[in-house]
Amino acid sequence: MSRSNVRSRARKLTMQALYQWQLTGDTPRAVLAQFIAEHGERRETEYFSELFMAAADAADELDALAGRWLDRPMTQIDPIERAILWCSLLELRDHVEVPYRVVINEAVELAKAYGGEAGHKYINAVLDRAAAELRPVETAHRKRDE
Repeated sequence: MSRSNVRSRARKLTMQALYQWQLTGDTPRAVLAQFIAEHGERRETEYFSELFMAAADAADELDALAGRWLDRPMTQIDPIERAILWCSLLELRDHVEVPYRVVINEAVELAKAYGGEAGHKYINAVLDRAAAELRPVETAHRKRDE
């Protein structure tokens, strides 16, 4: 499995775990332990664990950050799409080694597969605005490329 496939799988698990965490109210550690027990130790476990715990720990902070680009409070966003936004905003903010286009594309694909009918369009729009602000140097290049 390539590094990009490992990270894609880790993002999917992160989205699923964040969704479960929202619905069950279990502690992040309990959700993480359950996911690792269910899915076993795999190559994506390390990145999944890192993303999930960081997103769960920073959920309120990520909600406030997202508020800069949302048209409604984060609490009104579908839980699946909220989980995708948490994971993606965390990567945009803290994982500059991951190109912003990869973050956005992965989020859009997750939203198409698991979110509401037009959720992927909303996710794309929010993350595009977020990337322009959080990664100004990187996104400046896209304007020259287009």
